[in-house]
Amino acid sequence: MPLALAGLLALLVSGNALRPFERITTIDGKMASKSDYFKDPEVRRLLLKHGIRVDIHRLGSRGIATQPLAGMDVVFPSGQPAARLIMRGQQRSVRTARPFVTPLALGTFREYAQTLVAAGVARPQRAPGGGDTLYYDLDMAGFLRLIERDRTWDGIGYRAHSRRSNSGRVLVRTSSVCESNAAGTYLSILAFVKNGNRPPGTERKRGDAPGGDPVLDVAAKVKPLINLQGMAADEQADSYFSDEGESIAPVSLIYEHQFLAHQVGFQKRHQRADTRRVLLYPSPQALTEPQLISLNGQGDRLTDLMESDPGLRQRAIELGFRVRFSGEDSTSEQLNAYLREHGVQVPTPNPDQTKADAPDLDALERIINHVGNCPPAGGTS
Repeated sequence: MPLALAGLLALLVSGNALRPFERITTIDGKMASKSDYFKDPEVRRLLLKHGIRVDIHRLGSRGIATQPLAGMDVVFPSGQPAARLIMRGQQRSVRTARPFVTPLALGTFREYAQTLVAAGVARPQRAPGGGDTLYYDLDMAGFLRLIERDRTWDGIGYRAHSRRSNSGRVLVRTSSVCESNAAGTYLSILAFVKNGNRPPGTERKRGDAPGGDPVLDVAAKVKPLINLQGMAADEQADSYFSDEGESIAPVSLIYEHQFLAHQVGFQKRHQRADTRRVLLYPSPQALTEPQLISLNGQGDRLTDLMESDPGLRQRAIELGFRVRFSGEDSTSEQLNAYLREHGVQVPTPNPDQTKADAPDLDALERIINHVGNCPPAGGTS
């Protein structure tokens, strides 16, 4: 009896005593790497307070856009190209939410970052107190020259910064360009740089491409620069943060929020930063905008909550996202304050704010298909 009474009191305090008797709506959604937000236990608890449970069907962003959506209430691609593909195929006027943004970044390990600094293509950000920094700015044009010349890590001086050697090529381990928004966005950065800091496809409109196909010309230049792995973006991050991450890949394509959430968690567990792992911010930069797209009335409930519930916004900050607030495109100050509060170094904006403009949707699809030999968007595979 005392145990039963204690349990009842706990349920009453938490507000869950009547939960079994309330109607819970299950919302089915195809989601890409940002599904880790909806997998979070605290997010699940907050949604249950509103009578909502989200059933996640995991798929890469471009995979969501190229496969049927029958039976789904929402979709949550990790970036705008896939979101535009999805909305282009909808018959009804859809409701959407863009709750947060996160920069694309490269996760690496300290010795490799120091090697890139010595090679003249990376610059460390200043850490408070002059300690070991967690962040570096990466000159993509210089970095790509190392990749194009087939340089190895040992060949650019890795052994001067490590007790070990690595005769492997300087290359970024990416997820699948056919499935992943992260890989597609990285491809956009490469194409932008190789096309003279302008998006491919603008040449013909400007009348300065007298012959050939400028989009495919850029695609041919980019293809040797990308290492196709076929992993999902969140699985890519899981590999990077695993104990064997450095053995799997020296440099991995991830999102900033994944790195920041890892550092907050590491600080809580060990009372110090994970200084072995560091983040490279590419310049030109790319900010990804996940978009929650409702496909019916049930989905509308979720998109409305994502824009209106302060608890869901606060939890996004705690998971490393830069959260959108009313009247603003995006803000970082709330995230920075949270990082300081938890003893994690705050990243400094790169003085070079050049943004890698993505090609238009049709040009990007052609580049992705050429590089990855992907099935065209709109198929069922």
